[in-house]
Amino acid sequence: MNIHGKLLDEQTVRLERLLPGPIELVWEYLTESEKRGKWLATGETEPSVGGKVELHFNHDNLSPERDSEAPSTDCGDGTIHYGTVTKYEPPYRLAYTWAENTGSTSEVMFELEAIGDQVKLTITHERLPDMETIVGVSAGWETHVAIMADCLAGITPKPFWGVFNKIKTAYENLYAT
Repeated sequence: MNIHGKLLDEQTVRLERLLPGPIELVWEYLTESEKRGKWLATGETEPSVGGKVELHFNHDNLSPERDSEAPSTDCGDGTIHYGTVTKYEPPYRLAYTWAENTGSTSEVMFELEAIGDQVKLTITHERLPDMETIVGVSAGWETHVAIMADCLAGITPKPFWGVFNKIKTAYENLYAT
């Protein structure tokens, strides 16, 4: 299992991944509700600094395959997170606060760099409160970006929770060292 994330400090994780391009298409997957809904969450992103971000999560919709490992408890499906755009530089940088409505003060930044016919995506998520959150955020981004990579490559993505559970264990082991 490939792990693309790393802990930068006690509150920050970064994930880097090469994706199929072009850069403009990856930007659309970050900013357009319909395309973002294929790998993360639907919802509007106002295209300017200070704009609002809405993320409507439904992990069951990320793959047409049945997810036999979906938890029986509420783990975010139907959840809506709100944020505020802090950087908007198409098609290279997008940043916003994460889950303001839950009391979170974290921020996520997406950076894109064209490398031939591929795109290097760097996600940096800052101001995470504790190791449990860091592990969950790392595994979440790893899983969601794997789904985006599949979508961009025209591959049917695996169900979210089955992938997430394995990746979460890998991050628990990685960060325990």
